[in-house]
Amino acid sequence: MLMALTREISPAIVDCQLTHLPRTPIDLERARAQHADYEWALVEAGCTVRRLHSGPDEPDSVFIEDIAVVLEELAVITRPGAESRRAETPAVIDALSRPQGLHVRPLVTIDEPGTLDGGDVLVVGRTVFVGSSQRTNDEGINQLRRMLQRAGYAVRAVPVRGCLHLKSAVTAAATDALLINRAWVPVEAFTGLELIDVHPAEPYAANALVVGDGVIYPTAFPRTRERLERHGLRIRPVDVSELAKAEGAVTCCSLIFEV
Repeated sequence: MLMALTREISPAIVDCQLTHLPRTPIDLERARAQHADYEWALVEAGCTVRRLHSGPDEPDSVFIEDIAVVLEELAVITRPGAESRRAETPAVIDALSRPQGLHVRPLVTIDEPGTLDGGDVLVVGRTVFVGSSQRTNDEGINQLRRMLQRAGYAVRAVPVRGCLHLKSAVTAAATDALLINRAWVPVEAFTGLELIDVHPAEPYAANALVVGDGVIYPTAFPRTRERLERHGLRIRPVDVSELAKAEGAVTCCSLIFEV
C-alpha cells in the first residue's frame, strides 16, 4: 500500500521563502482548494493520504518533501537550507516514527553543518542524484552518501543553476525516463537514461510526480504535457498555480512510500 504524507497550507504561506521568483499575492483559499484537489489525485493514484497540521509560524510547511527522504530501507530527516524551515521537522519525525502498517523504517538525520532539502534528491532505481544548490551543501551531500551507501545506493552530486532545487530542473517521468530542463542541470549527469525535454516556452515544466500507473502533472504546461503523452504516459492534471507562486510544484507537496 502507498502512503502519502501531506501538510495543510499554513495561513502564513504569503510569507514563504522565495529565491528565484518575485513575490506575488497568493489566494489562500484557492491554494487550499488546489491542494485538496492534489490530495484527491493522490487518492485516485492509489495512495492513502494522511495530512499533517501546519502552524501559523510555518509558511513553507506544505512543501513536506523537503523535510525527509523516504526509501525502502530507511528515512533521512533533512536539515533544510533555509533556517526558518527547520521548525517543520518535529511533526514529520513524529509521523514517520509511528508504525505504518508493518513497515517501520529507521530514521537518520543530516547534522550541522550539513544542509539538505528533499527537493534536491531524485531517486532513480539504486542511484540517487542530489542537487548541489543554494539549499543543499557539499557536507549535506556527503552525509547522505555515507548513509545511503550502506544501504546499497550510489549517490551522485549534480550542480544546479538558475532554479531552486534539482527537482525544479529534472524529475522522473517514468521508471526509465526523466523530464528535464537542460538549461538548469548538466545533461551529462544523466548519461544512460532516456530524457524528455520540456517545451522551450515552459522552463518550469520539469517537475512531474509518478504515482501508480500515471503522472500527476500541472495544468500550467500543456505543451510539455503533450510531449509526455507522446511517450505513452498517462497524465493526471492538477492546477497548482497558487502553490507555484511559492516556488512549489507537484513533487514538493507529499512524501510517498510503501507501507
